[in-house]
Amino acid sequence: MANKGGQDKAKGATDKLKGRAKETFGSVTGNESKKSEGRADQDKGTLKKKKGQFKDLTS
Repeated sequence: MANKGGQDKAKGATDKLKGRAKETFGSVTGNESKKSEGRADQDKGTLKKKKGQFKDLTS
């Protein structure tokens, strides 16, 4: 089974991108809640990417 973690890595990259967009929007508009939400999305994306990398290593 090749590339078991590919889907997790892709979802993680998407979450990180969405998070950066939310954080930027929050910075531009002064919306601290949106900035925090964006940072949380980025963290979630990082975890998903790491999960995918781990799956690749253990397969």
